[in-house]
Order: sequence, then structure tokens, then C-alpha cells
Amino acid sequence: MGTVSLEGIEFFAYHGTSDEEQKIGNKFSIDVAITTDFLEAARHDRLRNTVNYEVVYRVVSEAMQKPSRLLEHIAYKIIEGIRLTYPNVELIEVSVSKFNPPVGGVCARSRITMKG
Repeated sequence: MGTVSLEGIEFFAYHGTSDEEQKIGNKFSIDVAITTDFLEAARHDRLRNTVNYEVVYRVVSEAMQKPSRLLEHIAYKIIEGIRLTYPNVELIEVSVSKFNPPVGGVCARSRITMKG
């Protein structure tokens, strides 16, 4: 088993619980870690035997283009998209961070992490 990860993928997107957040947008960061068996890929130097992180990036990008109210929903859509492409991976962990969330005070980021 091993882990294929993409860390610090950044987007400007229109997610949030308020209509205002969905209009003005915000900066978001996504981290994805996929636990899978890539021994065959390592042994034979073949991309087809592992998770292609370019494909994972496209899944994340598609999820970020559709406005969502909750960070949890974004993570769910990313996990769902990766599972459709790579149904045999063992575990997918996705963290979604929103920069400067509207909490009424100073806060660098809000963050959720979901495993599926």
C-alpha cells in the first residue's frame, strides 16, 4: 500500500452558506490523499497501475466549479468523483479549506476533512 497525494491545490470559487459568499467568492485550498496498492506501478514503471494525479486534479477542479453551500459537500463530490474513476482504491481523504471565513473575527482558514 502507498499514498498518492495532491497538496495545496488552490482555487478561487463561489462556495458558502450565504448568498453573499456565493456572489463574491473566496480562495480555497484542497488536499487529497489516496491510499492504494501501487506495487505493480512501482515494479513495472507503468502509470496505468496507479492513480494518475492529473486525473485527480481534474476531478477536484470540476467539483470546485459547481457552487456548494458546505465544504463537506465539496469533499463528498471529490471523493465520489475519484471513486468513479478509481473504484478499487482503499481510502480517499480530502481536506477543504476556506481562506478568511466570515466568522466575525480573525481566522486564517476554516477546514474540514472527510474520508471515504
